[in-house]
Parts: sequence; structure tokens; C-alpha cells
Amino acid sequence: MTAGSVPAPHALRDYALLADGERGVLVGPRGDFAWMCFPRWHDDAVFSALIGGQACWTITPVGRFVWGGHYEDGGLIWRSRWVTGGGIVECREALALPARPDRAVLLRQVSAVRGGARLEVSLAAGAGFDRHGMARLRRSDDGVWTASLGEERMRWLGAADAEPAEDGVHGASLALDLRLAEGERRDFVLVLDDGGDDSGPHPPERLWEATEAAWAESVPELGEIDLARRDARHAYAVMSGLTSATGAMVAAATTSLPERADRARNYDYRYAWIRDQAYAGQAVGAAGPYPLLDDAIHFVTGRLLADGPDLMPAYTVAGDPVPDEDHLDLPGYPGGVDIVGNRVRGQFQLDAFGEALLLLAAGAGHDRLDADAWRAAEAAAAAIEARHEDPDAGIWELEPRRWTHSRLLCAAGLRAIAAHAPGRERGPRLLALADRLVAAAGEWGVSREGRWRRASDDDRVDAALLLAALRGAVPADDPRSLATLAAVEEDLVEDGYAYRFRAEGGPLGEAEGAFLVCGFWLAMAHAQQGERDLALGLFERARASCGTPGLFAEEFDVEQRQLRGNLPQAFVHALLLESAARLSAGCG
Repeated sequence: MTAGSVPAPHALRDYALLADGERGVLVGPRGDFAWMCFPRWHDDAVFSALIGGQACWTITPVGRFVWGGHYEDGGLIWRSRWVTGGGIVECREALALPARPDRAVLLRQVSAVRGGARLEVSLAAGAGFDRHGMARLRRSDDGVWTASLGEERMRWLGAADAEPAEDGVHGASLALDLRLAEGERRDFVLVLDDGGDDSGPHPPERLWEATEAAWAESVPELGEIDLARRDARHAYAVMSGLTSATGAMVAAATTSLPERADRARNYDYRYAWIRDQAYAGQAVGAAGPYPLLDDAIHFVTGRLLADGPDLMPAYTVAGDPVPDEDHLDLPGYPGGVDIVGNRVRGQFQLDAFGEALLLLAAGAGHDRLDADAWRAAEAAAAAIEARHEDPDAGIWELEPRRWTHSRLLCAAGLRAIAAHAPGRERGPRLLALADRLVAAAGEWGVSREGRWRRASDDDRVDAALLLAALRGAVPADDPRSLATLAAVEEDLVEDGYAYRFRAEGGPLGEAEGAFLVCGFWLAMAHAQQGERDLALGLFERARASCGTPGLFAEEFDVEQRQLRGNLPQAFVHALLLESAARLSAGCG
């Protein structure tokens, strides 16, 4: 690779994530910072190589090498590690904490661990998905490079010996031939600023110390979990990294990564889904009263109080509506197209109200609800009462219908919050509404075989219907629960991998990959039935379907053993944490 060139994209399983709650970086195995949006998750990219742009920051050994890496325990500090022909080189990498919405500080520390090292360093930033390169590029007397990126500003420290090259975004890039003796290291600090703050960052050692301390404070030990605790803590760290100071957790750090090549199934997941937020809060609540539970409650409460029955399925982390779908002028990730925005903005998803109540009930179980949260619970219950007969897009965001899952999840949420509702009259009222919803679903949402079916006009099996028993809409020993579990096992599981539903006219795996969240649901469903050994096997099957850095996407291509879709998918990490907690506790 020559100076200023852009690394080709890698398989998704090879990317690591750096995140500070307000934005994230995807790091490839060649030391390429291939993706980052700034100032916040939903804003335009400043590193866009992942989807075909030219903007990238790369630190790569010269010559032949083998790549590896790992996260430091309890956070998102990543160590790239390269074994070269002459030794071992490491690059420690992080987004500095604590974070600010208007400023990002990127830390990279390169070390020659064994033997000398030669590395190629190249920086070509570009705001607005490459519309604006590094303008007014200059090196100050103290060796700091500065530039404008559209309306944003950039400072690069530690690279005083870099030189301009005319092969980056709009012709501007910086390149450095870095040589380190054994034991030597070099710190690089890249500051992106959107708030007009010209103050310099702290020295690298202080930035690293603050970041280490912040992660140590953010990620609990999870001592209650004895099953896959390291992975459970990593899942918590990933969710923490995806959660803004507003309490909103984005569904994923990326956009446009295809679920299937050339199938027009590309989406922008850089937004906070109410359902995903509820999954995260319930997962954390199953482990203990940790801060991410409070974050989820705070964000969902605010949206329910603001929008009531008009609650949207997703918002930006600032609580604003998601922009409509649009296209960029970039090639896209191979097999996909470039998309920003999401059409979910115009959907009604009834189950989101039930999930919100389940989240609030998890908070109530830890005494984490204030007066606003209780008002939000009332708003959610009122919305269910007013809209439960309306067709909705459902959990899978399909055409509006009377989806069985939506009604049952609302019933589950009503039952859960009723157990904690203050006041004698509230509990019975909520339970009566839940009974009505289950009775209605029982009239048209049950197949001739006695299992729950997707809709009144759709007799197929759906893994999401496992949640009826898991979340308490109906008992686990209800004949419909048992029949549904058996049907999912028979119709939607192959070789231990679970799919969400069978596409019309095709075998499993042809239309889409295994849906990883379904594997964790299935594990918990068997644990709920007392089938612990089977549950553990399914849990381990799903847990192993991650990339090298331990990150999960939404789907897993079983045949090719590859991740599919945007990365990392937050709700998969949430269900890993929840299933680890519940299987550790010996219950479903």
C-alpha cells in the first residue's frame, strides 16, 4: 500500500469498535480507521472508507505481517497487534473519555514491542462523506497540524514529521514513514472540533489515564454472572459505548452494510430504537441496577411523555425524528449501496409500547422509577388501550397488519408494570387490558396446531413469538407456549442456529442469515422450561457467532461463517448479556 492510498474493505468480522457514547470508529486489521461520523452518530462521516470513500486514518506495518488484537478488559480500548518479519508491533487505540458532543479526541499509541518497526502512517480526513477535505492545512511552530473540514476543525498532534501528499480527499493528505527502535513508542492525538474550542488537549498520558478510569467506572464487574462473564462485560461495554449522554443507545455504529449482497437490504441504524433501548434496559436489569438501565429509562420516558400515542419507533440520540432515506454519492460497501436516513420514521410499531412497559417494570423492580417514569408508564398503557386494534409494522418492520407478537408483548408489558403499579386501582385495570389483548390474540392468532402464528392471515412460525412466554404475556406452561417453542425448534432451527421466520418458498439461510437475537431467545426459552443443557448449547452457539474482536452484527451467514448487516448490532449484545444473566441464575 502506498502513502495516502485507501485500504480495501475487510470482512465485517475483522473490524473492532472504538466508541465514546457520541460517535464510534471502526478499526480494520491494517490499522485503518475506516468509519467515523462526527459530531454525533447520525451526522456525516469524517472517515468513510468503509463504504467506498477516500477518508481514512491508517497506521500499518510496512512489509509482511499477521494481524491480531484484543480489547483491554472492561472497556473499548483496543490493541491492534501485528507480528512482522522482524518483530511485534502494537497500536493501542481509543476514543478519549469523558466525551463531549461537540469534540472527539482519538488516541493512538504505537509501540515496537519486540524488534524494530517501520510503519506507514497516512491521514486523509473528509467531512460530509468526503464532500470537504482538509482545507487550509498547515503545521504550527510546535509541530501540530491543523486544518478545516467544512465547518469543523482538525488538529493532529504527534506527527510533526509528517509531510503533505496530494493523493487524499480532494488532493490533501498527510503521510509519515515512521521508524521505531525496540521499546520505543509514538503517541498520536487527533482532535475534531465542532464548537469553536481552540484549547489544546491534555498530554497523551493524561488522556489515557482519564479514559482508563472512565471505562473502569462505567463497566461493572457483573459478579452475579458466572456464565461467560467476560463476554457479558464486553457486551455491557459495547452498549455503553453506543449510549449517548442523552441516555439514547444507537442500534449500530454504521449505515449501509448489506444483509445480503445485491438484495437492496441496506439500512441506516445510527439511531435509537425504542425497542432496542428496552432490550438493553431489561438485559441490564436482569444483571443488576447498573447505569445503563437508568439511561434507557431516561430516554424512553422522555419520548413517551413528549409523543404519547404517536411515539415513533426510532429517534436520533438528541430525541429528534429520524431523517428520511436518501442516497450518497459513494460506491457503498461491496454488495451494498450508500443509504442515510431510515423509512422507519413513518411507521407505527405497537409492540414498542409493550417493550417500554417491560423496561419500566425492570426499573421498578430495582426502585429506579421517578414520577416522570410513572407518568410515562401511564402514557404507554393509554396508548395501548387506544391503538391496540390498529394495524402496525411489528417487530420486523413489515407491512401494517395485526401482528400477534405486538399484541402479546403489550400484554406482557401491562402485566409486568401492574406488579409494581402504585395505587389499588391501577394494577387491576392494567391486568384487565392485558387479559383482553391475550384473549383477542387467542381468537385469531393461534394456528390449527395450537401454536401462536404471525398474524390472522399469516400462519407461519415466528421466533419473536417465543417472547410471549419469556416476557410473561402467558405462562411458560401454556399449551400455546409449548407448541410455539416446539414449532420454532422444528421449523426455524438448523444446526443450532435460529432464524426469525421462513421466507415464502425458500429454505432457511437463502433469504437471510441466522438472526442472532433469536438464538439467545431460544436459549432462554429452553431454560425457562428447565432444559438447562439444551439452553447452554444454544447460548454457546449464538455466542460464538461473533467476529474476531467479539462484536456481533444482526445476522450470521452460516454457510460462509460471516457477519451480515450493520456493526455492532446493539440488541444482540443486549440479549447476550440478558441470557448470560438469566442462565447464570438458573431461570428463563
